[in-house]
Amino acid sequence: MNNIPVAVITGASRGIGRSVAISLASEGYDIAAISRSVDSEGMGILGSAVEKIGREFFPIGLDISCTSCQVEVVRNILGRYGRIDILVNNAGVAPLQRDDLLDMTEESYNRVMNINLKGPVFFAQKIAKEMIWLRQQITGYKPVIIFMTSVSSVRSSTNRAEYCLSKAGLSMASTVFADRLSKEDIRVFEVRPGIIQTDMTVKMKDKYNKMISDGFVPAERWGFPEDIGKAVASLARGDWDFSTGMVFEISGGLNIHKL
Repeated sequence: MNNIPVAVITGASRGIGRSVAISLASEGYDIAAISRSVDSEGMGILGSAVEKIGREFFPIGLDISCTSCQVEVVRNILGRYGRIDILVNNAGVAPLQRDDLLDMTEESYNRVMNINLKGPVFFAQKIAKEMIWLRQQITGYKPVIIFMTSVSSVRSSTNRAEYCLSKAGLSMASTVFADRLSKEDIRVFEVRPGIIQTDMTVKMKDKYNKMISDGFVPAERWGFPEDIGKAVASLARGDWDFSTGMVFEISGGLNIHKL
């Protein structure tokens, strides 16, 4: 049995996923990095960063919405390492086009829901079952599952309703997994990013710049992927062992309700 802990991160090739993977590598985890393509430039950048830290990098190609494909991925990770210590369910997409709620199509709805909600839920289910078994095999094993949601899980955007609905569902997924797995001594957390500077937000850069300059974000700045990476690293270290089921909003103060 490998003595080095293993982190599995979906959507790992860029943005938040890449920063999370680098942060966890810095915490001593070998990295099983999942992306649609293992040959992307982003995966190459991540692999070099992880190996520079001195940790092993295992790139895996997977469309997270293909739930039948997940079985082989889990099997391959366990075959290589014999363990999975942390799952960060980060993969997600925005709608291809921002349409008014009344013009939202079933095609767009199904695509976003399959990638953002259905895929992560069933991936977590598969890995949770393995974690339960691994707890009996590994001394000192402290598994963690993290669902990466968004402030859009509680804030309405009527021109991307399918995204909001998917993240609201994923937020509840974190809650029910935390509830079910608490008796198995598996900690489950929701990390809820705010306005983060990534490829997903680049098209809306001017809008968000204005919102931030107008005081919408109390911290008066963009969030960065590294802000999320540091939060995940803290959860992985066990700093919040008595807080399973908690929501950690990393949003520069968007959670502050004020008049």
